[in-house]
Amino acid sequence: MGPSQPITLKRDCACVEIPAGTPVTLRAGTVVRIMQSLGGSYTITDNIGAMFRVDAKDADALGLSSSAAPETAAPTELSEKSVRDQLKTVFDPEIPVNIVDLGLVYSCALAALAEGGTRVDAKMTMTAPGCGMANVLKADVEGKLSRIPGVKEVHVEVVFDPPWTPARMSDAAKLQLGLDTDYDPSDPRLRVL
Repeated sequence: MGPSQPITLKRDCACVEIPAGTPVTLRAGTVVRIMQSLGGSYTITDNIGAMFRVDAKDADALGLSSSAAPETAAPTELSEKSVRDQLKTVFDPEIPVNIVDLGLVYSCALAALAEGGTRVDAKMTMTAPGCGMANVLKADVEGKLSRIPGVKEVHVEVVFDPPWTPARMSDAAKLQLGLDTDYDPSDPRLRVL
């Protein structure tokens, strides 16, 4: 998706500054452009190029109806596939690729709870250790996994070992981003002299 036409915010809008992860409020009348609309949120930019993430619940500030918000439906049953599919509805706010195909999800395990229901434990990472969006993406994962019927507990841990590299991306993500599917960042021919 390329940038939208300029949009004037209809009301004050709570958002998160990207990549810092800092909550901010953009004032009514601010002119923005939608850069991407994926996974239930919008990435917008203002007239000086700063980027912000706007939740679907605030679509009306962008002049969009909340029914047009890009929220995804929860799966109808619990399985490893439904968990993985739900994780594919979480997108990096700067890169239009889901966190599974980006290789940010390191593990995801389901465990039955004694009192009934299921606990989902996930380990994920960020593309950079200092990423300010870690808590935002973690909250997205927790929220989306908790919507799956039968899930009673969700625990998401952000880890940095092993470090993320572009080699962790799926071939589909590499193609989407214009990288060679054989891309290997450790290839000595790619080193900058």
